[in-house]
Amino acid sequence: MKRTRDEVDATLQIAKLNAAELLPAVHCLGFGPGASGAAAGDFCLLELEPTLCQQLEDGHSLVIRGDKDEQAVLCSKDKTYDLKIADTSNMLLFIPGCKTPDQLKKEDSHCNIIHTEIFGFSNNYWELRRRRPKLKKLKKLLMENPYEGPDSQKEKDSNSSKYTTEDLLDQIQASEEEIMTQLQVLNACKIGGYWRILEFDYEMKLLNHVTQLVDSESWSFSKVPLNTCLQELGPLEPEEMIEHCLKCYGKKYVDEGEVYFELDADKICRAAARMLLQNAVKFNLAEFQEVWQQSVPEGMVTSLDQLKGLALVDRHSRPEIIFLLKVDDLPEDNQERFNSLFSLREKWTEEDIAPYIQDLCGEKQTIGALLTKYSRSSMQNGVKVYNSRRPIS
Repeated sequence: MKRTRDEVDATLQIAKLNAAELLPAVHCLGFGPGASGAAAGDFCLLELEPTLCQQLEDGHSLVIRGDKDEQAVLCSKDKTYDLKIADTSNMLLFIPGCKTPDQLKKEDSHCNIIHTEIFGFSNNYWELRRRRPKLKKLKKLLMENPYEGPDSQKEKDSNSSKYTTEDLLDQIQASEEEIMTQLQVLNACKIGGYWRILEFDYEMKLLNHVTQLVDSESWSFSKVPLNTCLQELGPLEPEEMIEHCLKCYGKKYVDEGEVYFELDADKICRAAARMLLQNAVKFNLAEFQEVWQQSVPEGMVTSLDQLKGLALVDRHSRPEIIFLLKVDDLPEDNQERFNSLFSLREKWTEEDIAPYIQDLCGEKQTIGALLTKYSRSSMQNGVKVYNSRRPIS
């Protein structure tokens, strides 16, 4: 049965509400034939921040990503969010075409009664929480089949693992923009439509070709001509690989219509150090620094600051040693990362640990905040050090 105006006024009077203080329009709610048998789990509500609402209104998509064994995340074009269920004590009703008080105020409505049918209901909704993208899997997939050069036997094997952009979007829990940014960080390139990481020895082979050519031509490291490089090194390696190497270790610019690259000394020195350290468990620091300086092109100066997040120095051993410790080999989870670091070394200075936790910092989060949450501080010989809050097995 539909309520009349007299019944509505009588209800207001019983509730001791002044009709003059309310909007004239009245919504009378009732369950429709379908909604009366609907269960609370038949519908899902998703709470969105204004920027995500605007993206949907502009025609963009929001994508839920994750394998069966992973916690699902929601991705916009440039951000990643955790999906969390929020329960509410108030029943949430789905009412198609329902008008809000603001909409009713704009209408020239008199004392009309609007009979509204409830389509469904829910006792909870999904809320989003911004999170770091889960990108460790990206490198793992690409390292299944690193590119060793056009003549490699692997390139003739059609069964080797290869991934297109669509494959990566389907398997990596991150937004497209975050995935593309990480592909640049990994120095990945597209070969035959598939994303590939160069095998490190092959990458160093390309870099040596470039630096030897720069030396033989007496070019400045800040002005390496692309076309001449391609002409001289083209017979040795594919031109697209030479140009990719220049992009990885230099910055592209144009001068008087000619394309040049300014080589990055820090990146080249860092690569040389990795080459030396990858075959040694531990390296005498003094000997390493001497060999390292000799292994880089003349005119470049090595510095331990170039190795942050790549190698760790032990100043307490005698003699002092250095060994390879790459940040991208550490666990992605915050607690697991700290457990791994504290199992490797009991006490850390902020200077030593910072390169290995910097990537864990979320928006508006600092290294200091992470250290406060996951470690204890103390003074050792006048220097603040950090150790684990929990026993490390």
